Amino acid sequence: MAEITPQQTEVAPEVAPQPPRGGRGPARRQAGFGFIFASALINSVSFGIMIPILPNLIREMTGGDTAAASEWNVLFATTWGLMQLVFGPMLGMLSDRYGRRPVLLLSLIGLGVDFLFMAFAPTLWWLFVGRVVNGATAASFSTANAYLADVTPPDQRAKVFGWMGSAFSFGFIIGPTLGGALGEFDLRLPFLVAAGLTFANALYGFFILPESLPPERRAKTYDWSRANPLGALRLLRSRTGLLGLAGVGFLFQISHMVLPTIFVLYTTYRYGWSPGVLGLTFLLTGVLGVIVQMFLVGPVVARIGERNAVLLGATCGVLGFAWYGAASTGWLYLLGAPIFAGVGFLMPGLQGLMTRRVQPHEQGQLQGANQSLTGIASVAGPPLFGLVFAWSIRHDATLHAPGLAIYLAAGMLAGAFALALGVAKAPDAQPVRA
Repeated sequence: MAEITPQQTEVAPEVAPQPPRGGRGPARRQAGFGFIFASALINSVSFGIMIPILPNLIREMTGGDTAAASEWNVLFATTWGLMQLVFGPMLGMLSDRYGRRPVLLLSLIGLGVDFLFMAFAPTLWWLFVGRVVNGATAASFSTANAYLADVTPPDQRAKVFGWMGSAFSFGFIIGPTLGGALGEFDLRLPFLVAAGLTFANALYGFFILPESLPPERRAKTYDWSRANPLGALRLLRSRTGLLGLAGVGFLFQISHMVLPTIFVLYTTYRYGWSPGVLGLTFLLTGVLGVIVQMFLVGPVVARIGERNAVLLGATCGVLGFAWYGAASTGWLYLLGAPIFAGVGFLMPGLQGLMTRRVQPHEQGQLQGANQSLTGIASVAGPPLFGLVFAWSIRHDATLHAPGLAIYLAAGMLAGAFALALGVAKAPDAQPVRA
């Protein structure tokens, strides 16, 4: 394990994690990771379920008015992002003060309540309330990352964060397929199934999940001045390079909003893809994501280090986006998928570098700050890429650049690469060793 030099005393020392209290450390830690992974998987599956189902449910509730459904969909997405922006730092600091376990359980309950609103809401405004509840309590990914930072040695965190990222890819394999199949019977049925899974996971966590942050390592007080988006920036500015690393993460997050925003419209417009082809594409990209994040991140980071993993991920993302934007046929587009899958190296390496720079009682605050940045990306990304795509196809006869929005995303990731060149360094300036 690397030593901290005297010139870097502001960087958090790499404290070896201690087993959760309450008995058999290794066995309980394994149970904890299983719950954490299941929570992330359920979150990503829920997102995947909503891709084919929620827009159709909204359209049904607007009397078949597609334009009105689109407007409501934008409202829901923007509101969810705003809730993340406001409540992310609060929940992160709550987990630092009172432990990860209660915040994780609260987040799962909020997600389950949102599913029930989707299943039974009689009007769109009731559906809107459910999205507000979910956005305000949606901290399972960020708190899960803090949990894993508590129980994982620093030089192993990138690998574990890669496993967590694979849960998102699994969600794109399972979610749309499950949502589409159940939605054939009833548009509300997928949400009832998802609610049942979520509440079952919450019950499992209530009885089984060990706390990862013992009382002696928690924050001594709840600092309201930091429990807001602006206050969260104080932590990012308080460590050398941490704000820059957060900037890399933000550019990654906002660039990734291009695909959920325009993917269906772009591929339908340019390649004439049917829903069946779209489903197979989700399957392909999900499988590639799982391969990279679950099986390749660990050995690659062990060999090249976290900094180079960030740079490799950014490079693959730039090349992949550029390929997607330039592909003139659907087959060419699909050939770019293995290249783009390499972007999965970026966030595990970045998370590994960021968690090294803060103390154990600040891990939740760090993840809350990151969640706020994700909220900003969720608010700004859809209108940005949606409007650029709309403009590009309106001027296609003269410009012929339907991939303009994707090129813009590639440019953002190129900016992330340039920024990472200067800031993506281990705190001790030593290579990361597995």
